[in-house]
Amino acid sequence: MTGVQRAAVVLLSLGEAQAAEVLKHMGAKEVQKLGMAMASVGGVSRTTVGAVFDEFVETLAQPSALGAGADEYIRAVLTQALGEERAGSLIDRILAGRNTSGLDTLKWMEPRAISELVRNEHPQIIAIVMAHLDEDQAAEVLKCLTARVRAEVLLRLATLDGIPPNALNELNDVMARQFAGSQNIKSSSIGGVRVAANILNFMDSGQDETILENIGQIDEALSVQIRELMFVFDNLVDLDDRTIQTVLREISPDKLALALRGADQKVRAKITTNMSQRAAEILIEDMEARGPVRLAEVEAAQKEILAEVRKMADSGTIQLSAKTEAFV
Repeated sequence: MTGVQRAAVVLLSLGEAQAAEVLKHMGAKEVQKLGMAMASVGGVSRTTVGAVFDEFVETLAQPSALGAGADEYIRAVLTQALGEERAGSLIDRILAGRNTSGLDTLKWMEPRAISELVRNEHPQIIAIVMAHLDEDQAAEVLKCLTARVRAEVLLRLATLDGIPPNALNELNDVMARQFAGSQNIKSSSIGGVRVAANILNFMDSGQDETILENIGQIDEALSVQIRELMFVFDNLVDLDDRTIQTVLREISPDKLALALRGADQKVRAKITTNMSQRAAEILIEDMEARGPVRLAEVEAAQKEILAEVRKMADSGTIQLSAKTEAFV
């Protein structure tokens, strides 16, 4: 069982009140993943449940910092995992017990519902909203908007490096009244070229290029800047061997075999040359043995791998160097 499935078994074994208390301390994505796992986990034997709890109890029995400077420990761990800016609101929610702000409430909504909410707003307002969403969620929202609006929103988001706190608080208050929550925005530093590039990384193949072409008609230099910060699956060939080997340790063989079905030959060679001969042979055999698969499944596998690569880069485990960087 995966870690999420084991967590789902533990929560399902608790009472409703206890499980609800646990979920209160998790973010939107974690709750969604656990919810899906809880809904799909079925027919688990008593032996399996016992094994899961044995592992759970064993983990709890190991020495930890629980009870000794817990606030500082939580703050340090979350900041290291998510970065200071992204961890800020989550730390506040856990340690200070603050309510989710109006804008943060959007993270709990379905992308199509968010798109309906902002569809008639000014592109600048939509850009601010996008900047507060996770990149993959923002990409799904953009897919629901028209092509013209997509390009204009990304253009404004890429050039958005700040907004007056009073204006941001006013927007937040509007959202807060709509969702029956309120909280002051802590920081007004949002948006930027890197955020725009990250969102485009989650767009479907072809849509990202169309948006960049539309932006290029307005601001060619900005379009080039966004493109240089984007990291697509074929860019794996530009990584050094040590980085590729680090990435491969975190990717399941099944997902890798599916993703490579639609990859350039250079990418395949880059991957297989950084595996043991036997592992490379098994990977190739797996790819050849698979029947026809939908392009959407291949692209989904590639996006999952890219998400893991970006996560590792954000944590400092690996480095993704832009082609324009020079080292001496």
